[in-house]
Amino acid sequence: MKTKQENILILNDIRSVENVGAMFRTADAVGIDKIYLTGYTPTPLDRFGRTRGDMAKSALGAEEFVPWEQAKMVLPLLKKLKKEGFTVIGIEQDARAIDYKKVKLTNKNVFIVGTEVTGIPKEILSECDVIAEIPMKGKKESLNVSVAIGIALFRMLNL
Repeated sequence: MKTKQENILILNDIRSVENVGAMFRTADAVGIDKIYLTGYTPTPLDRFGRTRGDMAKSALGAEEFVPWEQAKMVLPLLKKLKKEGFTVIGIEQDARAIDYKKVKLTNKNVFIVGTEVTGIPKEILSECDVIAEIPMKGKKESLNVSVAIGIALFRMLNL
């Protein structure tokens, strides 16, 4: 019997509520098991425990179906997940990056994206087992973070 693949998404220091909502929709669509919201990434609930209307608008209810947890510090979380046997895959442009189409997944995968402007910081990239990038052909050097994770997850999870 085949072991079920476990896939986690970490959204680290994502500022845009709309981007987070869009990534919840993508996570639901591809079957992500859990999302960790780290750093200053907004959560589906405000500080008073109320549903954030701005996130619900872009997530279209996915924030109610995909389990999520807030963790202020990403590095201890990554270390914990690695001890549990997860392979950490950073979606980022980097000298060490490989084409996202060539990533080999394991039974336990963590996908991580970083802030919209500067991406994943070097100290977090150093904890990644794999860095995957989407090749760019145009004059712009990057995609919106929610678009990038959608492309990467649909391809890497073979959907």
